[in-house]
Amino acid sequence: MRVFITGATGFIGLAIVEDLLAAGHQIVGLARSDKSAKLLESLGVEVLRGSLEDLDSLKRGATDSDAVIHCAFIHDFSDYASSVKKDQLAIQTLGAALEGTNRPLIVTSGIMGVSPNRLATEQDQPEQSPRALPEEITLSFSSKGVRSSVIRLAPSVHDKGDPQLIPIFIALAREKGVSAYVGDGLNRWPAVHRVDTAQLYRLVLEKGAAGATYHGITEEGVAFRDIAQVIGKQLNIPVVSKPIEEAVDHFGWLGNFASLDSPASSKQTQQELGWHPSQISLLADLEQNYF
Repeated sequence: MRVFITGATGFIGLAIVEDLLAAGHQIVGLARSDKSAKLLESLGVEVLRGSLEDLDSLKRGATDSDAVIHCAFIHDFSDYASSVKKDQLAIQTLGAALEGTNRPLIVTSGIMGVSPNRLATEQDQPEQSPRALPEEITLSFSSKGVRSSVIRLAPSVHDKGDPQLIPIFIALAREKGVSAYVGDGLNRWPAVHRVDTAQLYRLVLEKGAAGATYHGITEEGVAFRDIAQVIGKQLNIPVVSKPIEEAVDHFGWLGNFASLDSPASSKQTQQELGWHPSQISLLADLEQNYF
């Protein structure tokens, strides 16, 4: 297939590009900058210059391709509501361009907040997640002749070169001189390795059903205290508990996130798609590759 990918040069996007190329697919990657364009070209990827805010470029990319994978997201946590709104407009544009074609539209979402304090499954609808409306918009296109689906990813998609959550907590621990968790630290975060994630996107592209939700989860829940303990051990600093009242003061904008309990299952996803994750666990990866 000729696959248009937003976020193609991101941490997850690059892994998807490499996996799809190895499987014989042709890739068109959205690029905002010369640096991104050159990276894609070096991989043999066709470049489409544009951005999530350039809706015309999204429409061109979708119209001229056999499938769309939407991985890009504007990670501006100072104005997260605006980032989510821009994501909604991007999804609407991509979906509208594919109406009546039965082509795949795969949109990336997140698992955190889908069903707090209990194991989330693919059937669950988001309860507290700001990504609920983008998911709803995506799946609505399945009734308009689009093979649209959602992939909910774990908060930690881990591998060498990870620029996301775990490195932020490591940097915070270095700055504060302690590796902290909230309360008893038994709140759970799902995890998935980047290589396993890329394979999942390919399987959804090739075999996914219209209107389906899939979970990119290989570990249902890693206790946040265990993550903090590995960080403390590797940095040789104390591991401490912070009361919930001090979470925001210690962790900043990640204060509420650090205390979330959001375990999730991918049992149905693995059974339906024949997805067999095989990479190392989050804690093993953290010990071997993050310091």
